[in-house]
Amino acid sequence: MNAFTWAVSASIIWGFVPLLEKTGLVHTKPMAGLFYRCVGVVIGIVILSIFMVRPQEIKEVDLKSAFLLILAGFLASFVAQICFYNGLKLGEVSRIVPISASYPLITFLLGIWLLGESWSVVKFGGAVLIVAGMWLVKIG
Repeated sequence: MNAFTWAVSASIIWGFVPLLEKTGLVHTKPMAGLFYRCVGVVIGIVILSIFMVRPQEIKEVDLKSAFLLILAGFLASFVAQICFYNGLKLGEVSRIVPISASYPLITFLLGIWLLGESWSVVKFGGAVLIVAGMWLVKIG
């Protein structure tokens, strides 16, 4: 598969999973829901460690890279997920998902500011469209 196919596959899965989560949270408190979601992650780790990654590959990762990836996992898969599940429990999935999925706007701004990445009129236009989309979902 090429990069585009991988990205579309991720989008389809990420688009479907919130329906499972919203349905699972109907009779579940968000923290209990997050616990069970993490069980799914543990299952993924087991599959990954048995079938998909060699021990040598793990040993070759430098300490800084390992720290940054662990921090990213903690923030995205735990802290942000707490925020997402609380929003999902209280709101409509058709509103909460688009708002929470507006993170490319944050990445765009931080990429320019912290990583010195370039910006262009096209990128800026995309950022404006994200903000407009968030506003439309909020008022709709």
